[in-house]
Amino acid sequence: MSDQEQKQELEQKLWNIANTLRGKMDADDFRDYILGFIFFKYLSKKMDLYANEILAPDKLTFQQVEGHAQEEAFMDAIRDAALDKLGYFLKPSELFSELARRGNAGGKNNFILDDLAKVLTGIEQSTMGAESEEDFGNLFEDLDLTSSKLGKSETDKNELIVKVLAHLEQIDFDIANTESDMLGDAYEYLIGKFASGAGKKAGEFYTPQQVSSVLAQLVTLGKDKLKNVYDPTCGSGSLLLRVAKEVGTVGAFYGQESNPTTYNLCRMNMIMHDVHYKRFDIKNEDTLERPQHIDQRFEAIVANPPFSANWSASPLFMSDDRFSAYGKLAPRTKADFAFLQHMVHQLDDNGTMAIVLPHGVLFRGAAEGHIRQYLIKDKNYLDTVIGLPANIFYGTSIPTSILVLKKGRVAKDNVLFIDASQHFEKVKTQNVLRPEDIKKIINTYEQRVTTDKYSYVAPLSEIAENDYNLNIPRYVDTFEEEAPVDLAAVATDLKTLDKEMATTDATIADFCKELEIDSPF
Repeated sequence: MSDQEQKQELEQKLWNIANTLRGKMDADDFRDYILGFIFFKYLSKKMDLYANEILAPDKLTFQQVEGHAQEEAFMDAIRDAALDKLGYFLKPSELFSELARRGNAGGKNNFILDDLAKVLTGIEQSTMGAESEEDFGNLFEDLDLTSSKLGKSETDKNELIVKVLAHLEQIDFDIANTESDMLGDAYEYLIGKFASGAGKKAGEFYTPQQVSSVLAQLVTLGKDKLKNVYDPTCGSGSLLLRVAKEVGTVGAFYGQESNPTTYNLCRMNMIMHDVHYKRFDIKNEDTLERPQHIDQRFEAIVANPPFSANWSASPLFMSDDRFSAYGKLAPRTKADFAFLQHMVHQLDDNGTMAIVLPHGVLFRGAAEGHIRQYLIKDKNYLDTVIGLPANIFYGTSIPTSILVLKKGRVAKDNVLFIDASQHFEKVKTQNVLRPEDIKKIINTYEQRVTTDKYSYVAPLSEIAENDYNLNIPRYVDTFEEEAPVDLAAVATDLKTLDKEMATTDATIADFCKELEIDSPF
């Protein structure tokens, strides 16, 4: 079986478990449980493998340490090593496999909820005072084992959890193969599947993979490694991880997310993709109001911010270095440009940023028009504008655009416009960019060419003539003329139709005559 087939099989097994066991619970509610338990099993497997590696010279396994004459010494050594290498510690009795075994011991559902809650809390507590404390803190807070959503009684809740653990225990998480990211990809597949059924809420935590691919390729083109990558509205981290897939090496991952549940999901997603806790720095705060990485600069920045979100737009921000040079703030009810300005501020001089925004940012006036003009005329940072199809994001059907900005632009005298809005495939209720659609966008971006009805390289002078209005139809003419009407052919068709009708009328008249009834003609 190929790696791709194995990956698809793993994804399907995990989704089947989620779909079967959630019963009447909303998929969005069950998400936190199934993803949380998969993560717990992953941490357990990591712990077991690493401990066995440490104990190999002593010809012991991790399970054999408990009850050993030198148990305390062994445990202390393993704990210290694990905290540095993995960032957390679990005892053999706290591993996922052990709890799954106890839950189903004797062929019946034994009560393990209290023990499970202690173990999950213990993972977080094991990091106290360690370098990894912030990265593992409150990771399992959304995995509420007391919730009535799991069942009416404690017995019902325990029965469901035991079933989930038992089903997951039967699946082999092959994490010993460090070259494979199969489990991480399966984890992200589940996040995407939950997003597709979560409606409007999905936009808060997940960017469709095909859009992530476009953004990632835009900011990594021509590079095989990055010093760092940053997403100021990182959601579940899918965009950050997608960037890593496009280059050989990413030194460090940075992100900020205001939703606590999504913040936890992002950290889990990072760890599940084998990103070491020392290589990511994800913060749980409002990016615009309380930026957490303000003094750092990034080689690649990607973002899919909430469209036209509210923010305070406090006059105090006029002294904030992110906004002060523009002279105006983004409107209180439309924070789109505020996110863009934040990203520009944190962009390194040799960096590239790509941001998804609603089409309104291209042409709305007032403060937004003023900010747009400053970015183009005064700073000359805008590099490319890409129009995407409508109905491509979860939770909204509006058409969107990608803006690419660079501080060290090579094409200093023009801006590239790409209209990819008509290039997609409709899958159920969602429009999807196909691989060929993505390739066409990236090739056009790389070659920077004018293509009839698809792209246009606009001189800055032309954009100035348009008062810095970036509405794509002003630059890319996609109008299709209707074919001229052939009047002679129409006349011939009408004559033929008249003859056919006359024949039909005569036939009906003859039929009525035979039946000795009045003809309608």
